[in-house]
Amino acid sequence: MHPVLIVVDNPQDWTTSYYPSDNVVSVQDYLSQNNELNTPTTHVINLCRSYKYLTNGYYCSLLAEARSHKVIPTVRSINDLSNKSLYSLDIGNLNQLLEKALPDQHQTIDTLTIKLFFGYTENPQLENLGRQIFELFPCPILLVSLKRRDRWFIESIKPGALNTLENRDEDLFAESLEKFNKAVWRKPKSKKKYRYDLAILVDPDEKLPPSDKVAQKKFVSIGKQLGINAELITKKDYVRLAEYDALFIRETTAIDNHTYRFAKRAESEDMVVIDDPQSILRCTNKIYLADLLNTNGIPTPTTLILSKDRQKEDIKTAIEALGFPMVIKIPDGSFSRGIVKVEDEESLKEHATELFKTSALVLAQAYTFTDYDWRVGVLNKKPIFVCKYYMSRGHWQIYKHNAGGGVVSGAFQTLPVYETPKKILDVAVRAANLIGDGFYGVDVKQIGDAGVVIEVNDNPNVDSGVETKFLGDDLYRIILEEFIRRLERKRIGI
Repeated sequence: MHPVLIVVDNPQDWTTSYYPSDNVVSVQDYLSQNNELNTPTTHVINLCRSYKYLTNGYYCSLLAEARSHKVIPTVRSINDLSNKSLYSLDIGNLNQLLEKALPDQHQTIDTLTIKLFFGYTENPQLENLGRQIFELFPCPILLVSLKRRDRWFIESIKPGALNTLENRDEDLFAESLEKFNKAVWRKPKSKKKYRYDLAILVDPDEKLPPSDKVAQKKFVSIGKQLGINAELITKKDYVRLAEYDALFIRETTAIDNHTYRFAKRAESEDMVVIDDPQSILRCTNKIYLADLLNTNGIPTPTTLILSKDRQKEDIKTAIEALGFPMVIKIPDGSFSRGIVKVEDEESLKEHATELFKTSALVLAQAYTFTDYDWRVGVLNKKPIFVCKYYMSRGHWQIYKHNAGGGVVSGAFQTLPVYETPKKILDVAVRAANLIGDGFYGVDVKQIGDAGVVIEVNDNPNVDSGVETKFLGDDLYRIILEEFIRRLERKRIGI
């Protein structure tokens, strides 16, 4: 694991209440680089008494970033917390949690201050609120002032200081610090040194994850062969994210859940992340994707955007332009969810009305039946695997979602890239390159000898015995070696 430095103004701020540690240094020693742990891979926990502009605490975080150290709080967090007009824009949604989160006995008071230590608080009813505040403003100690008028709201968020903690707070602070960064006390599992640490974000309970459990374990074991200490993490490990050099998301992404927050946090920590926030943002919204492909001349099925505000007129236009059957989609569906084939005007109106409950815009697309879809996996602008995904038996999609919650998928065929029609590869790579240089799965239907792009997916499937059927373990290696390539380039400043 990376060396960790705990920086304080005065060593007595630590030794008065906590066990001595070689990881604790004075801010003067840190600023002068007078410490053997002060290496390019150091992680810094800045516990200075003040982070005000041009104080030692401010310079500690500023120089940590200049030295490529991972530091908490960052200068950005310090600046955000110094100006209420900046952070007030980010806390609107948090205020909605307060009325439910606060215990009954607090309804008789009008002000309250909660202390957060790395996002943890002694009040279990405020755990979720504390975690979300810390995700927005990563800072070791936060003092959150609450007020109540007609309802509770966050009045202010300010950094706290280690030397001002009361006795009852010190134990919670120590426990929270240990949870946040166990690397200070954790004994290494092995004497073997790894070049990099990779976090692989998974959801153990997800029914259709991008990588099954066998594939997840393969990424970990093959990573170690390549000198990468790969570990599976879950959404509960958000506060530990800065311990790693890179993040690989192997959980279905969405803008409105923790996967996007993880990607954003990793990017702000200057980590290598696949897929990056911009790729997630672009791929998860089919409205954006349809317009992007059309603007850049990528062949797609005829596609229209239907507006809830012009529902009647747009439905009429869609019928005239697309005919029946047609397909309508919500912008952010995945694994064939939120996609409906409609056979007539009545069905179109019924399903469009239902989809408009969740989105102001809905996509309508000409229906094109094929026995299978091509899936081209593209990494760093190059194709690395190709599959044919066949439609589920008796169904028009690859995945068939049953009323009871079960899912049935069609057969598949994995091919070497060199046996794939060139026109399919070319259109898939062109489409993926519009998104970025990440890891994408491009779905293409073959019409004659030409290909039309259905969509570009971030976070494509890599399942054992499916996408890996032709390349085997080499597919895992190709992906992990791309992480190494990006980490090496970052290390030498390219």
